[in-house]
Amino acid sequence: VQLQASGGGLVQPGGSLRLSCAASGIIFSAFHMGWYRQAPGKQRERVAEITSLGSTNYADSVKGRFTISRVNAKNTVYLQMNSLKPEDTAVYYCNARNRNLDYWGQGTQVTVSS
Repeated sequence: VQLQASGGGLVQPGGSLRLSCAASGIIFSAFHMGWYRQAPGKQRERVAEITSLGSTNYADSVKGRFTISRVNAKNTVYLQMNSLKPEDTAVYYCNARNRNLDYWGQGTQVTVSS
């Protein structure tokens, strides 16, 4: 199983980035897909999740700014991040889970700084 995250980088406050996570080795449509992040010295936190049926939920800190989506035909989940703030700086991880299984990607760095 591989979860390949990409799209991170350095962006100024107020800017946008789109993260992608391409999955292989799983029946993608059967998994809930999520994005988590971990800032230095902090615990990993869930940012957003999209269920296998397409329902979404978000951390309060990103509601209205981030949008999670998935394209099952491409085995890919996205995280569109708008109005980025310095406090969004973290390593972002892709997660795939179902009732019995839980997989993690390698992470992609997002830095929001002027």
